[in-house]
Amino acid sequence: MTSGSPGSHGATNLRLAVGALGVVFGDIGTSPLYAFRESFIGTHRLPIDPLHVLGVLSLIFWALILVVTVKYVLITMRADNRGEGGSFALLALIRRVAPGARLLPAISFAALLATALFYGDAVITPAISILSAVEGLSLADKRFEIAVVPITLVITLALFAIQHRGTGIVGRFFGPVMLVWFAAIAVLGLVNVTGRPGVLAAASPTYAFAMIAEDPLRAFLTLGTVVLTITGAEALYADMGHFGRRPISRAWMFAVLPALLLCYAGQAALVLDDPAAIEQAFFLLAPRWALWPLLALATAATVIASQSAITGAFSITQQAIQLGYLPRLAIVHTSSAERGQVFAPAVNVLLCVAVIGLVLGFRSSTALAAAFGFAVTSTMVLTTLIIGFVIFRIWRLPKIWAVPLYAILLAFDVALFGASATKIPDGAWLPLVIAAVLMLLFMTWARGRTLLAARLAEEALPVEDFLCSTANVQRVPGLAVYFTRDVAGAPTALLHSLKHHHVLHERVLLLTIKTALLPHVKHVHRLHFEELAPGTARAVLTFGFRDEPNVPKALGFLPPAWREEPMRTSYILGRQILVPAARPGMSQWRETLFAAMVRLSGSAMEYYRLPPGRVVELGSQVEI
Repeated sequence: MTSGSPGSHGATNLRLAVGALGVVFGDIGTSPLYAFRESFIGTHRLPIDPLHVLGVLSLIFWALILVVTVKYVLITMRADNRGEGGSFALLALIRRVAPGARLLPAISFAALLATALFYGDAVITPAISILSAVEGLSLADKRFEIAVVPITLVITLALFAIQHRGTGIVGRFFGPVMLVWFAAIAVLGLVNVTGRPGVLAAASPTYAFAMIAEDPLRAFLTLGTVVLTITGAEALYADMGHFGRRPISRAWMFAVLPALLLCYAGQAALVLDDPAAIEQAFFLLAPRWALWPLLALATAATVIASQSAITGAFSITQQAIQLGYLPRLAIVHTSSAERGQVFAPAVNVLLCVAVIGLVLGFRSSTALAAAFGFAVTSTMVLTTLIIGFVIFRIWRLPKIWAVPLYAILLAFDVALFGASATKIPDGAWLPLVIAAVLMLLFMTWARGRTLLAARLAEEALPVEDFLCSTANVQRVPGLAVYFTRDVAGAPTALLHSLKHHHVLHERVLLLTIKTALLPHVKHVHRLHFEELAPGTARAVLTFGFRDEPNVPKALGFLPPAWREEPMRTSYILGRQILVPAARPGMSQWRETLFAAMVRLSGSAMEYYRLPPGRVVELGSQVEI
């Protein structure tokens, strides 16, 4: 069978779909552990009777259909940026396709806020997922209740301790484990539904409307817990670049969605027969003899769900650095074959500390549920608003059906958000605080970089003047690569070097590095080279926002006359020391914050993969 045959293509799609089960659906797939019961044991408890149980089940059904299936699978996942998804990819797509749009500043702000909220999600997911699984131990023996938090902490520490090894080796087992998980929860749900098949009628929205009509306020507040069933829906779009739209869509439609619906229906049938079962509605789906195997499987599934959130945080951090919203942080590529597998040590430590703090502070999955729902609904509303621009301004779909459909999706998202917002005093303030801090960092770094580039451009000497003034300067063997943000002027580091050493290298290359509004740029298309004069040239390297910026490797595409042996190549970097300006471009406290971020920024040598023994840094003072 050839590689291009239909059978081979189908096998590849099947393999990708199974892989997606482990990486994409870990979060939403473990929601049955805690999501259904929260409507009946949370802050705004509902009575356990057919009206409310079937009403909640109906709301869950339509949340999975409208939000995940229609909004994400059928609409949002089609708004890809060369196969990549997520808030940054969507922002880059809009910037590239509609660079002059009047709404672009608002869209940029919304995309940044959605990204900031994602970090809140990445902190809460491991805490609530692992806690909810370990809490099942209390069913085996009540004495285990005191050990729930310590065991959760041990699992959390172990999870973060292995992150530096990368997800490549472990990742190949994620898909099969989650396949077993979805099969198990589907069977457990089906067994319980057979005893009360009437719960399947909740697929009709009339049950949701009946509960709303009976008690509108409590029904509205219940949406704040119903949203827990769709946590992780953003991962379908964000992880699209790893697996592709079709494998993710098929995994959702043929495996994940049926399993979730059966599991939630089974829990509804169980609590209608035994209202006391609501405290651990998921684990009580199983017979007593299956409790320990189910606990082990649930713990494995929640670790996978946590791993997916952590990996997503690493990936988003890399994109934020490339797009100019965060300072350089150490990024380790953990796989030579998969460029999307990265590890950010600083982010790993911060996430670990934050998760441990949440576990010790909240101590139960129920206490964390309010914080989780708000982070999810906020991100979903922002995504819907941004995708509206794509639908009406880029795709220009017929308004006769696009407007009503978009109105329904937006109204449902806003309702979920409004219900979650009522829980701000109960814990939903947490992701809000995380997002506010990150937004401050994002915008301060972006603004500071803009001001710094403007100041350096003002001080730069035009290249033509530089060439005229150095016509008789002595040249020494070798290639000197000077990094500069300004494509028109001579960098300050070059002028300082000439001032102190009174010589130039035989070949001087002025190098500017840019980030394209594309996820990846092919190696052969990255380098733009222009010889300005004998021995002096300018080069622009363009990387995608998910590419590894390996400068020496990219310079391998220089013209033969400009290629030099590694030991005869020097890389000269400028390091700016920021000082207060008489007329500052930002408020004093933001300038102080930006200066601190500059000092904490990682080494350009490591970030650009420069050989350690061939790098020279020259400092200069700059006012911003």
